[in-house]
Amino acid sequence: MRLNIIVWLFAILFPLVVSPGRSEAAEDNCRDQTENGVSYRVCRFDPATRTIRIFNRNAEGDAYGGFDALRNQLWQQRLILTFAVNGGMYHSDLSPVGLFIEYGMTRKPAETADGWGNFYLKPNGVFFLKDGHAGVLETGQFEARKIVADFATQSGPMLVIDGALHPKFLPASDSLKIRNGVGIDTSGQVVFVLSKDPVRFFDLAAFFRDRLGAANALYLDGTISSLAEPMAGRIDRAYPLGPIIAVVDPRPN
Repeated sequence: MRLNIIVWLFAILFPLVVSPGRSEAAEDNCRDQTENGVSYRVCRFDPATRTIRIFNRNAEGDAYGGFDALRNQLWQQRLILTFAVNGGMYHSDLSPVGLFIEYGMTRKPAETADGWGNFYLKPNGVFFLKDGHAGVLETGQFEARKIVADFATQSGPMLVIDGALHPKFLPASDSLKIRNGVGIDTSGQVVFVLSKDPVRFFDLAAFFRDRLGAANALYLDGTISSLAEPMAGRIDRAYPLGPIIAVVDPRPN
């Protein structure tokens, strides 16, 4: 009986040890960095070799609302959620505030009106994916270039715009929050950053530009900033989520 129990436990646990395969890459791509006393989680992925997607709702039209529901859906499609972050600001029904493009289809047009809140702290911008490349552009530039993206999400404010920090950020601001964003470095890799400590807009933007080499970077959100690194044992569940940016990999046989 004891031997049978040991064999049963081994059968359950063994795949967790040997079969993650490609999904282990999230840990390899992510590391902690500290700048001016603030700790950040920094993750880089090459869009030419990794599958990066932006999700909001399933085939039935229901918002995923969080990483667990998306992870379960992907598993049924024989895919693994390797990494994910909240992917832009959203309304109470979890629909995107601004532009949202999925598999080349515009689900929501760009929001260019004025309004209240961080999204409208212009210039805001768009994170997009097309043909194995990724980009971050100020919304007006994205629209003017008439980019036909495979996936895109609009958020705001921009953190770094063509190498310049957002003009409205104050280096001595007393607004300190957990914040996250996305940028593109000089090699074309997508760089995701989540502060582990409360941080100013100015400091997050300077970190993207000066330490990570991102000439363009976009703010994703503040208080609700969330991260999923399943192989590292982290899946944030504190807040409902609208758009989700995710790195997915084939499920091992």
